[in-house]
Amino acid sequence: MPRFIALAAAALAAHALTAQEPKKDEFPPIPTVDLKRSAPVEYGADIAPIFEKKCFVCHTGNVAADNGKYDMSTYEKVMKGGAKRGAKVVVPGKSGDSFLFLSCARQVKPMMPPKTEEPLTSRELSLVKLWIDEGAKAPTTVRVKEKVVVNLPPALVKPVRAVAVAPDGKTVAASRGNQIHVFEAKTEPADKKGGPEKKDWVFARTLLDPQLKTPDGKAAKAAHVSLVESLAFSPDGKTLASGSFQELTLWDFEKGEPRARVGGFADKVTAVAYSADGKYLGTGGGAPTEDGEVRVFTADGKPFSEVKSGHSDTVFGLAFSPDGKLLATCGADKFVKVWELSAEAGKAAKFVKSFEGHTHHVMGVGWTPDGKKIASCGADNFVKVWDYEKGEKLRDMQGHQKQVTNLFFVGKTPQFLTASGDATVRMWNADNGGNVRQFPGAPDFVYAVSASPDGAVVASGCEDGVLRVYNGTSGALVKAALPPDAEPKKDEPKTEPKKK
Repeated sequence: MPRFIALAAAALAAHALTAQEPKKDEFPPIPTVDLKRSAPVEYGADIAPIFEKKCFVCHTGNVAADNGKYDMSTYEKVMKGGAKRGAKVVVPGKSGDSFLFLSCARQVKPMMPPKTEEPLTSRELSLVKLWIDEGAKAPTTVRVKEKVVVNLPPALVKPVRAVAVAPDGKTVAASRGNQIHVFEAKTEPADKKGGPEKKDWVFARTLLDPQLKTPDGKAAKAAHVSLVESLAFSPDGKTLASGSFQELTLWDFEKGEPRARVGGFADKVTAVAYSADGKYLGTGGGAPTEDGEVRVFTADGKPFSEVKSGHSDTVFGLAFSPDGKLLATCGADKFVKVWELSAEAGKAAKFVKSFEGHTHHVMGVGWTPDGKKIASCGADNFVKVWDYEKGEKLRDMQGHQKQVTNLFFVGKTPQFLTASGDATVRMWNADNGGNVRQFPGAPDFVYAVSASPDGAVVASGCEDGVLRVYNGTSGALVKAALPPDAEPKKDEPKTEPKKK
């Protein structure tokens, strides 16, 4: 009997605790705290950074049109309000009447940021509240963006963030930290016993920019000062484009030397892609929480066009349509967008349509050869295929267990490859959603993937600094490649001490 009473008491206690817990779909209000400030809140120093971090994804640039037309990119636009509530968004002196504060505090719906995003902290919310109560005053100082000076990465930081298989399938270029290494296919003849030919990938050379200097004026002895973020071969295989922090280099691949250098980028050049005819080269990038950067160049590196305020955050992927008239882009703002390129140099690309469905950063994008479908991958672990003409999602494709970091279409086929943080590479079919095959073998986060046009050679880049080359038909690992200076040293043979 005592045991029964104890169990009953425990059950009642558990029920009481359960009754006090909020339901999964409930989000309790965020409390404010006493900041104990002696100085007034300043918009530029205290408030603008909060909005940049927590609000810009949905409330800047073209994306704002889809979110109540409330653009928060400047103080004036914050105070103007959106299409629905206008000046009621911020009522100077009255945080309790200001929709901005109430929605950020999760006291009214819709909540800002939405439940899928990170909410304001109590301190951030308290700053917003105090700013409004003090009169929601305009900035008194001009925010000057600090100039970022990059130096050589630490010796142990050697991720392979970019790979590119040459159009002839005989060469692979791979980044490793701030270096670019080239590996070539080698076929050993069959042995005398009648065994099959052996295929291998051997180190050929390293691309170095002799003019490259570190901030202190020393020779960098690398392809870029900072990490190499992106690589792409021109369709004829004569040029290799490499993107890094604030710069793009076009390499004469045969000579192994820079053909052209392009600077002036806002931040990392996270993506590069050539049009099918090789006339144009597109780049994607941009600083986090700021407007994504998309620029189009002629094959020799001269500016041709750009996408203005296309994404409200970093652009991670882009791809030209098969006919070269359209450009698909994707980024941290969770959107895939398509732009029409002008035939005239100097004219900005025209927005055509957007595709919304990813719930996290969209990391890669590509077109099917007929131009009728677009595939995308994201940090939400999903691969998606879209009907371009209808602007609708055709299917979700699952399989990766972590964020999908890169996407690459195989030649003129509906098959494409994806790389993932789950240490795998997969091949998919955009027409039927099938998972064609898997390429295992990596022990760590996989950043990049590429393939020869016929799909016979597949290459991937990993956090461990190793380039992995696969047989694209069977999925078998052919080579885990490293440059000579990174190869593990062979143990010296042990010798027995000489007897006296």
